[in-house]
Amino acid sequence: MNSTSLVEINKLSQKQKMVLYFFIYAILGWILETIYCVVTLGVFNKRGFLYGPVCPIYGFGAIILIQSLKSIKTNTTGKFFISLVAFTVFEYVVSAVLEELFGLRWWDYTNEALNFQGRISLPFSIAWGIIGVIFVEKIHPFVKAKVERYIILIPRKKIINTLYIFTIIILSDLILSVIKYINL
Repeated sequence: MNSTSLVEINKLSQKQKMVLYFFIYAILGWILETIYCVVTLGVFNKRGFLYGPVCPIYGFGAIILIQSLKSIKTNTTGKFFISLVAFTVFEYVVSAVLEELFGLRWWDYTNEALNFQGRISLPFSIAWGIIGVIFVEKIHPFVKAKVERYIILIPRKKIINTLYIFTIIILSDLILSVIKYINL
């Protein structure tokens, strides 16, 4: 079998790649949140809605940004504003939905300057804009290159099965987490 046919066999669909990126960025988001808490609070603090070491908001945020910027050609300033708006709206909606469903807040910016309902704040929106630019210009191209480089080394069937296993684990975690928060 030549290398061209091996690449074709291992090629994932765009949807499958988005699922893979979701898992990668949800885990990296959990790590980012954990580091932020250790630095700002001085102690480890469990972050996120789920039991496991994932923050789906980062996975979904990454996918939203990847998808929204793939067809938009813009400069760094444009990427900053798109990221700022996309992440701010997403953060607000997720906060409102989680609070409506469970009566709890996973973050509260009430004490931050220029906040709106404690769900979003201008300083964090600016931070999301900066992080978005770094993400689309540096982080995602790096991760994408690594994924493309190593994905051809793994049989497609193993990758697909791993994605199914991760999906089942996340869905199980989601169900258990929902049950936990409903029973509080």
